[in-house]
Amino acid sequence: MLRPRIIPCLLVRNGGLVKTQKFDQGKYVGDPINAVRIFNEKQVDELTVLDIDATVKGREPDYTMIRNLAAECRMPLCYGGGVKTVDQAERIIGMGVEKVAVSSAAVHDPDLVARMAHNVGAQSVVVILDVARGRQGYELRIENGRRATDLDPVQFARRMEELGAGEIVINSIDRDGTMQGYDIDLLKLVRGAVTVPMSALGGAGSLEHLRQLIREFGIIGAAAGSLFVFKGVYRAVLINYPKRAELDALVAEELRGLRP
Repeated sequence: MLRPRIIPCLLVRNGGLVKTQKFDQGKYVGDPINAVRIFNEKQVDELTVLDIDATVKGREPDYTMIRNLAAECRMPLCYGGGVKTVDQAERIIGMGVEKVAVSSAAVHDPDLVARMAHNVGAQSVVVILDVARGRQGYELRIENGRRATDLDPVQFARRMEELGAGEIVINSIDRDGTMQGYDIDLLKLVRGAVTVPMSALGGAGSLEHLRQLIREFGIIGAAAGSLFVFKGVYRAVLINYPKRAELDALVAEELRGLRP
């Protein structure tokens, strides 16, 4: 039975975990392998790991880190960061990673998505769209949000689906790390344009935010960073994840409300 996925998203910089706010430099929050071990125990639905330095610094993915993460991870794993070629994607999938995410590379070379889908399967190709509000509405940005493009994120999401992307992730730059809730308006625009699985990232700070997202969209990926690495009003670092029974009850309750 299809159900919403609750997905911790871990950001890696210089080999360590960080948590950004509106894509700033970020706060160190620990070791990625240790976090994976904790999430294994918590029985999370899925895990996303993004190396946020790789593309900006023009380097290849850290295959040693990816291999170590894949060997430790007991849940489906999505990796993104520095992937620019089909060969790189195939190598990462060959290590036991279920999904490979691209962002800036999909803007520079949209056909990369089609080639990846052909070689590793559409279900393994994820396109992450980093989106911010601009003067004339939402705008797609690349290179960790540092560079604006002239691309409309809704139209680009539709094009990525046409080229073979198996999943679209909408990452709100404005909500990143704020823990004030997802950008529902942005998500509605994209959800109305694509039919492939979609995940939301940026803004989740409580179970109520997850509940609101599922209530609005039903089957969706609810991804979050701060929610799963901070605890309390003082944002103390604590790798955490709700108890399985608690999440199951939340999901069941919201999905019941969506049924006619």
